[in-house]
Amino acid sequence: MKHLFIALFMLLGFRGFAQEYEVGLRLGEPYGITFKTPIHQNYSAEVVIGRGSSNTIQYYRRSFENNRPVSSALYDGQQVSGAFSAQVRMAYEESLNGEFDITEGNLIGYAGAGAQLRSVSVTYFYHTPNSGEGAADFRESRSNVDIGPEGFIGSAYYFETLPLGVFAELGLFMEVLDRFGHLKVQGAIGGRYVFGK
Repeated sequence: MKHLFIALFMLLGFRGFAQEYEVGLRLGEPYGITFKTPIHQNYSAEVVIGRGSSNTIQYYRRSFENNRPVSSALYDGQQVSGAFSAQVRMAYEESLNGEFDITEGNLIGYAGAGAQLRSVSVTYFYHTPNSGEGAADFRESRSNVDIGPEGFIGSAYYFETLPLGVFAELGLFMEVLDRFGHLKVQGAIGGRYVFGK
């Protein structure tokens, strides 16, 4: 619930200076609600609030082994829940109508960069060599928070007679915190309703 209030606050802040803005759904990695507004001639700002996928088993196993609850703990597995993702992005946009001889609607290409925060709750399951047969397995819950920059490219088409745009994009996220240099390829498709058009 706290994240929803933060998202609404950010969206209302953008609405204060934007005469035209877009709200829609982003499906992919990560997925969520997208809010976009022009900020200057060929530039736009976007906020995406939603959920991202968890990392690989190897990622969590390595995190566990780098920070064991006790020195003799042996990794058995993990369960991930409560995923959250927030992105703040800026993009440069250029119309591609001339290159593709498009006479109706507007096809744009864009590229940009931003910052992303991803958070999940991880419950690790483990045992120790001296647990003995029939001993209960151990568990420990932790929060995994990843923060870093992202770069992306994409294309969007805005319909001539409808206040609607659809988009597809591909991007790359790099963790700065908590595992520096870990890369994650991301992609999405989606649509937005254009207000004030």
